[in-house]
Amino acid sequence: MAEIVLCVNIDHIATLRQARGGVEPDPVAGAVICEENGAAGITVHLREDRRHIQDLDVAGLRDVVRGKFNLEMALSDDIIAIAKGIVPNQITLVPEKRRELTTEGGLDVGANIKRISEVVRIFHDLGVVVSLFVEPEKRVVDLSRETGADFVELHTGTYCNAKAEAEVQKELDRIHQAAHHAVSIGVRVNAGHGLNYRNLPPILATPGLEELNIGHSIVSRAVFTGLAGAVKEMVDLISTARPA
Repeated sequence: MAEIVLCVNIDHIATLRQARGGVEPDPVAGAVICEENGAAGITVHLREDRRHIQDLDVAGLRDVVRGKFNLEMALSDDIIAIAKGIVPNQITLVPEKRRELTTEGGLDVGANIKRISEVVRIFHDLGVVVSLFVEPEKRVVDLSRETGADFVELHTGTYCNAKAEAEVQKELDRIHQAAHHAVSIGVRVNAGHGLNYRNLPPILATPGLEELNIGHSIVSRAVFTGLAGAVKEMVDLISTARPA
């Protein structure tokens, strides 16, 4: 069984900085701490409105990240141009609405399949791995394969927000089934959104899961325990709570 690795999303280190419009805390310094304490890589979302991560952050991170540098991005010409200049290890294409507090759901692959396929080709030509942030549905996984994307990142937000036990299990089954289907057709599997230290363990049984992108809960824990401790705790949870 392959190892599941953690990429820490450090967007909300930048959120704290932007709240005062200053220079602290520095996301680039945060990335170094995350990798020193077990993270296999760093994820950031360069939003069109630049509400947290800024262009200079992305450039700085490209210089310091030693593992995987995963850039989340919308299908925007502006952001695509920046990503082409930076050449991260991986891009993850995500939907984006200006007024949303956080990403609200998966990419509409069907409605954007031509554009997504073009972007996949652009980044494959640069040697960049491409992941699509999608709902855990077999149909969407099939469409993702048609674009040529290497990975799907299954949206775990609905699972994380479910309250009743039956609803939690329904969403967990949906994630597992979509992942099993992805593996069966040669699409690799990541997962993320809303995951924390309590709801993560059942996700670790997801078939073919390679990478978790987790940010807000780690940064939130870091307020009380420090970033190094929060990252170590999540890395240890992934390694110990995964089913044999």
